[in-house]
Amino acid sequence: MTIISTVIKTILKITIIQEKIMKTLPSENLRRENKKVSFYIRYIALLITSSLISACDGIGSLISNTTISQADNNQVITIGDSIFALSGELQDNIESYAGETFRRYTLSGAELSGGSIATSVVDQYYHARQDDSDIDLVLMDGGGNDILIPAIMLDPYNCKTEWYQFGHLSEQCKAQIDDIYVEAVNLLNQMYADDVKNVVFLGYYYTKNAIFLLDSMEEAIDYGDMRLSQACEFSVVHCTFVDPRAVINDNDIIIDGIHPNHSGSRKLADLTWPTLKQLL
Repeated sequence: MTIISTVIKTILKITIIQEKIMKTLPSENLRRENKKVSFYIRYIALLITSSLISACDGIGSLISNTTISQADNNQVITIGDSIFALSGELQDNIESYAGETFRRYTLSGAELSGGSIATSVVDQYYHARQDDSDIDLVLMDGGGNDILIPAIMLDPYNCKTEWYQFGHLSEQCKAQIDDIYVEAVNLLNQMYADDVKNVVFLGYYYTKNAIFLLDSMEEAIDYGDMRLSQACEFSVVHCTFVDPRAVINDNDIIIDGIHPNHSGSRKLADLTWPTLKQLL
C-alpha cells in the first residue's frame, strides 16, 4: 500500500501544479494542450494504480464483474455502469439479501446510450432480452459516464463548477443532461412496451477529489439526479428512483474519487434493498 500511496500523492501533486500552470498560460490553445497532458498523466497513473490495487487483498476487483445470463431468478436483471460492475459488491450484497441471484449485464465505462468504452446501458437491456425476454424487474443506473468521461478529459460541456460558481451550472452541461433525460425516458418507455413491471433506478452520489479532481461535479450531479428522477416519474413504466447523495460520503469512495469501496457498496445495497424487496 506504500507504493500505491506514493503514486497517488505524486499524481495529486502533478495535478495541482498543472492547475496552477493553466492559470498562467497566455493562450487558449496552450491551456487546451496542457489539459490534454494532464488527462493522459492521470489516466496512465490510474492504470498503474489499478494494477497495483488488483494485487492487494481486501480490495474489490477493478474490472467489470462477469456477465451472468443464467441465474436463480432470470426475471430480474441488473444493467448499468461501474458503480455496479467495477467490484460487483453492490450486486453481491443485494443478492445475498434476496437469497437468490439475478442476471447481470453491467459494464464499467458504460454510457446510457452510445459510447465507445463499453456496451451502453440501452444495449445491455437489449442483450438481456435476447437471452431471455421474460423480464419483470430491472435494477439499473445510467447516465453518469455520459457526463463524467467528458468532464475528466477536456470538460467540453463545462460540467465542473468551482466554489465561486456555486449554483451556476453551465447551460451546455444542462443541455447535455437534458439529452440524457430524453434517452432515459425512451429506454424506460421501451421497457414498459416490453412488459417490464418495475424498474429501480439508482442515482449518483457526489464524487470527490482524488486521482481525478471531481469535487467540482456537485452541481452537475444535483441536476443530473433531478433529471433522472424526473425520467422515472414521467415515463410510463413503474419506476422508483433511489437517491444516494445523502448516504455516501468521501470515506465510502475509493482512490479514483468515483467508485464505491466496501462500505459504499454496502450502503448502496442497504439503500436500494427496501424498495427492491417489495417488488420481488
